[in-house]
Amino acid sequence: MKAISYSRYGGPEVLAFGEVRDPKVGPDAVLVKVRAASVNPVDWKAREGYLDAILEPVFPVVPGWDVSGVVVRPGVAVSEFDVGDEVIGYVREDFLSRGTFAEYVAAPLRTLARKPRNFSFEEAAGLPLVGLTAYQVLLKVLQVKRGETVLVHAAAGGVGSIAVQLGTHLGARVIGTASEPNHDFVRGLGGEPVTYGEGLGERVRGLAPEGVDAVFDTIGGDALKASANLLAPEGRLASIADGDVVNYGGRYYFVRPDAEDLQRLSDLAEQGVVSVHVSETFPLERAADAHLLNQEGRTRGKIVVTVDWETEGA
Repeated sequence: MKAISYSRYGGPEVLAFGEVRDPKVGPDAVLVKVRAASVNPVDWKAREGYLDAILEPVFPVVPGWDVSGVVVRPGVAVSEFDVGDEVIGYVREDFLSRGTFAEYVAAPLRTLARKPRNFSFEEAAGLPLVGLTAYQVLLKVLQVKRGETVLVHAAAGGVGSIAVQLGTHLGARVIGTASEPNHDFVRGLGGEPVTYGEGLGERVRGLAPEGVDAVFDTIGGDALKASANLLAPEGRLASIADGDVVNYGGRYYFVRPDAEDLQRLSDLAEQGVVSVHVSETFPLERAADAHLLNQEGRTRGKIVVTVDWETEGA
């Protein structure tokens, strides 16, 4: 099959488009015909070797953990999905090798859910990783409740935009940091935008003088430090970007595949609670350009890579 792969760590230049081995489908997995895969910061961080301490690479590595597509072959032990079912997945394993930037991916059952019927394949590919991250942090780590005030950093980004929508759905008041050009976008999601950068603490205190009940940090560094000083008594702090959060009494979190959580997200998407904004799409062979754009860190919503099956005659 055709795929994007890399045989050594490095910049976008190590990504190559070409033939790789077809994936083998284990008993508890399904073979998915990929229609779209989205780009996340973790993809280029893995490509550059930043995850080497926790994930063993098996070169050549096919990058990508998000996918939307169609089941073409269930594993021998699988009864949950049939041929032709449209699915989404956060296809992360405990090593780097068999990713989603390919024509096909073998996806373990624990990584899959049914695709929201009202989502395009492009929108659906943008939901799993960011959606699960927002869902698990807000509901399981921060345990956000109705009537609370939550500060979400990078509220116009992939994770942040879903977190704003979920937080609002939970009945919380959501304040979201964003650049000024993205303020209307954050308002449209249900959040109250504030500009990040110098003076952030004063701006947030202007909206929440007593402090915030929970902070969802997606940036780290100075934003994390400022956030710790904005918590109300008994406030909670979680970060997906900076392990130093533990020094402020908070929790560092790395999203995990969970089929039940992902199905709940898909259901919320069908109910109109959660939407995915796709800022730009690239064909599979231009995945390096998609990585570069994501690495700039200024994307509103999601960047998606697509597989054009009609053109390829498959």
